[in-house]
Amino acid sequence: MKRTITILVSLILAISLFSCAGPTQQERGTKTGALIGAAAGAILGQAIGRNTTATILGAGIGAAVGGISGNQIGSYMDRQEQELRAAMAQSEAASIQRTQNVLTATFKSEVMFDFDSSTLKPGAYSEMDRVAVILNKYPQTTIRVEGHTDSKGSEAYNQTLSEKRAMAVKNALT
Repeated sequence: MKRTITILVSLILAISLFSCAGPTQQERGTKTGALIGAAAGAILGQAIGRNTTATILGAGIGAAVGGISGNQIGSYMDRQEQELRAAMAQSEAASIQRTQNVLTATFKSEVMFDFDSSTLKPGAYSEMDRVAVILNKYPQTTIRVEGHTDSKGSEAYNQTLSEKRAMAVKNALT
């Protein structure tokens, strides 16, 4: 019976966390963190205390800690996204897209590179400088730089050119 109550409380908590309409990115982070924290707390509470009270207490503490962590991550990403969008607002060469906690900055290659070249055009440096200023303010962000080409060359040639372009952008950002 106690186990059934624990499972029921966990299910109600999970359903209530995800039943709100139209959550923001920060709210989703809070809810996801709370759910993961509740699950981890319940598991730890059961493993340590081996009773329903410890399980429920662990779930509650885990939900609180997870919710706060998720909220902070969401807030961090929200601020970074806003700053990147503001910095790139006047650019016609770049766009920002956010999917959950991943920000993707896309730059038009014709603005950044000449055909068949991995050397940044002079105008590309101002774009990179604006982005670098923001990225340096958020040191916990993991950055992945990818380079792309058109399909006119061989696959091997284009791969090498893509890697060189990515390295040029990486160097401009540091």
